[in-house]
Amino acid sequence: MNRRTFLALGLTAAAAAALSACGRKEQDSGTAEGGLKPVKLGTLSGPHAEVAEVAAKAAAKKGLKVQVVEFSDYAQVNEALNARDIDANAFQHIPYLNKAIQSKGYKFTALGKTVIFPIGVYSLKIHSKDEIHDGGLVTVPSDAANQGRGLQLLERNGIIRLKEGTGSHATVHDIVDNPKHLKFREVESANLGRTLPDVEFAVINGSWAVKSNLTPSRDAFLLEGADSDFANVLVVQTDSKGRPEFKILLESFESPEVKEFVNNKYKGSVLAAF
Repeated sequence: MNRRTFLALGLTAAAAAALSACGRKEQDSGTAEGGLKPVKLGTLSGPHAEVAEVAAKAAAKKGLKVQVVEFSDYAQVNEALNARDIDANAFQHIPYLNKAIQSKGYKFTALGKTVIFPIGVYSLKIHSKDEIHDGGLVTVPSDAANQGRGLQLLERNGIIRLKEGTGSHATVHDIVDNPKHLKFREVESANLGRTLPDVEFAVINGSWAVKSNLTPSRDAFLLEGADSDFANVLVVQTDSKGRPEFKILLESFESPEVKEFVNNKYKGSVLAAF
């Protein structure tokens, strides 16, 4: 090997080493600045997804890419998180989450509150609780968490009385006082709006009410307030709760952009929970 070849090889090696060091520096710099991995966020279609998209835009400003994945029913979203098809979800309140964890054994953690979709009481026949007819048919959510939530709303307004201690886990079987002799029928949340022509009133979760072309703040004659215990939460797998991406995602849900959007778009039908 002549001297020129040796020098050429030496320069090539030096250049490769320099590029490698530069690459490591850029990688280290990226990690120092965040090194954030994209996040798949599961939620329900409709208002849930609309709020999530605003949070995703707020996250993008902080360097986090969020892909919003929409589902058609509650159970699918937790199953997707459990299978790690998504990284986080934002659609459920704590009582619903606790019930899912208890029944399915999920290892999930709630990181913080996002928004509240107030549950309300709707009717095409009456306009106040004072007009409720004796023996009327009432439809309520069939899922346990929202059924208990709705029954609590009826109890707080003196329409029924529940067995003591049942709280948010109450079912129609826990009604111990029913002065108006109302008949209760359990219906999937997605179908509650369709029952309105045939019932005295229906108890409908806020997100499904919006999908049924109802405006909770205008159309419900009874409605939860901002002090509700049923705020939706951001949920992740427990073993990944410390990821920096999730801290940014929660901050994005709790951002001024989300609060402004909720206030302007829904005008009281959806409430910021932070």
